[in-house]
Amino acid sequence: MTWSTFHHRGAILQHVVETADARRDGVLPLDLPGVSETFHGELDLLAALWLKWNTRLSGNIERALVAQPMDLEAAVASAWRLTSDQFPGLRAILDRYVESPSDPEMAAALNRAKEKEWTRLAAAAGLANDESPAAARAGRQVELRARTAGAEQRAREAAEDLLSHSTTDIDDVTPSLVDRIKAVLAA
Repeated sequence: MTWSTFHHRGAILQHVVETADARRDGVLPLDLPGVSETFHGELDLLAALWLKWNTRLSGNIERALVAQPMDLEAAVASAWRLTSDQFPGLRAILDRYVESPSDPEMAAALNRAKEKEWTRLAAAAGLANDESPAAARAGRQVELRARTAGAEQRAREAAEDLLSHSTTDIDDVTPSLVDRIKAVLAA
């Protein structure tokens, strides 16, 4: 691969990521100009996207571990969540294809990639030091923690946004019992 081909591939990949993040529909944007000429099918493009995801995730994990060295698992989960927030469309594509691969070769490749990611998450979180199935399970739990915390954070932000756009003066309204219960459950 020549230097100009490498840069062209990077530019096309960046356009794919930007389009995926704008669409957020989980569909691999094979229709973009230059994609079919640059990548050899879905699996090649997915592999490049997975590499992009893992590169950003690794950097975010390193920064999180430096910032929060006392709770490794929380730091790694926070880094995973941050990466997901930075690449929402890319994450949607990866999730969709892991759940519904288009062929057995893709299924096998994505399962290997997912298990390796879980193993890396477990190692970074200090939960494992090998590549065993137990390490993969521990890493999967870190990812689930990140996904759950991310969903809770988005719910809080949505509630805060809703409250900030309220037209009534909150001081003039006494919340009902149901409203108070909803607020407790939302928190």
